[in-house]
Amino acid sequence: MTGDLTARDDPVRSDRGDGPEIAVVGAGAVGVTAAYDLARRGADVTVYDSGAVASGSSGRAAGVCYDAVATEPAATLAREAIERFRALSGPETFAFHPCPYVWLAREGDAEHADAIASGLDRMADHGVPAGRIEPSALAGRFPALRADDVAVAGVTEGAGYADPGAYTACLAENAVAEGATLATHTPVTVETDPPRVVPQDGSSRAVGGVLVAAGAHSKRLLAAAGVPIAMKPYRVQALVTAADVTEPMWYDATAGCYARPHPDGLLAGNGTEAVEADPDTYDRDANPEFAASLTDRLVHRLPDLQPDVQRAWAGLCTATPDREPLVGRLREGLYVATGFQGQGFMRAPATGRRIAEQLLGGSGIDAFDPTRFSGDESFRVREGMSVTDE
Repeated sequence: MTGDLTARDDPVRSDRGDGPEIAVVGAGAVGVTAAYDLARRGADVTVYDSGAVASGSSGRAAGVCYDAVATEPAATLAREAIERFRALSGPETFAFHPCPYVWLAREGDAEHADAIASGLDRMADHGVPAGRIEPSALAGRFPALRADDVAVAGVTEGAGYADPGAYTACLAENAVAEGATLATHTPVTVETDPPRVVPQDGSSRAVGGVLVAAGAHSKRLLAAAGVPIAMKPYRVQALVTAADVTEPMWYDATAGCYARPHPDGLLAGNGTEAVEADPDTYDRDANPEFAASLTDRLVHRLPDLQPDVQRAWAGLCTATPDREPLVGRLREGLYVATGFQGQGFMRAPATGRRIAEQLLGGSGIDAFDPTRFSGDESFRVREGMSVTDE
């Protein structure tokens, strides 16, 4: 799977191993992207994970990638991520499939309809290439998609999908090719002052910087080091069903479900269980009633669909009080990247590069500064894909 990513990416790089020693905890999409960018800029990088590459949230992600974002700096990062997905993908790396993305609200749902209309106006202000599409045009362009009950819809051409496991494995392999060390199946704890990682064998190792990008486990890792963060893991569910649908990807805000093409038909999910989950003991299987409930909603939007569920599963996403991620410096030498509200994979190419730059002395993303919260905030879990503020 290792391919010449550097030839497809920006040319900035240094001699291997001549930079600072950095530990990345978490071999998911964000962690291995950061490791790749750190290694190719000369840092001495080791990536630790208690499991295999993409064995956590990244391996259970939906792979939906879109730039339909109405706020900054998220809109800029979304655009950067899509551009980089396109640049990094290829026959010897991983496949990124361009695909239009549609989001809609039904008639009678004024709250979501107003939010979509307002969001489209703000996207225009930010230069996002998205626009409103009338129900008749929606039906004409995507005949498989029911449109007669649509009140308002948006569409963007700057979207696509990828296999999260393939992307993560590819970036991990290329990080190693750039000189990084991959220490999978190696649980660690994190210590501060000075920053260090401690594997279970007790071999403490001080480093110049530690990036905790361990998804749902990030909160516990940091809490054990005496560093609280305002993040809650929450459970989401998805399935793959047989279908003959090639486009678009779509999100029905009224029904709270999404779908995208998949090699086996259609991958679909239904958002959020609005309670904090335990990342070690959560149920990785879908609820017994999940498939029937979701396929009813899929058939409403895709009337010709004959559902034949191939598999269903559950994964974890991470929430924050303001639904914006925690990305940046927590204290001297200690950094975090988590709290992506279900959008960690789709932003990974941009987020990983940005946090790598910060670890090497560059500027961070002020709006995502993790120290904007004390870590003891009380907040409720809210759906990441929601088009409303609530």
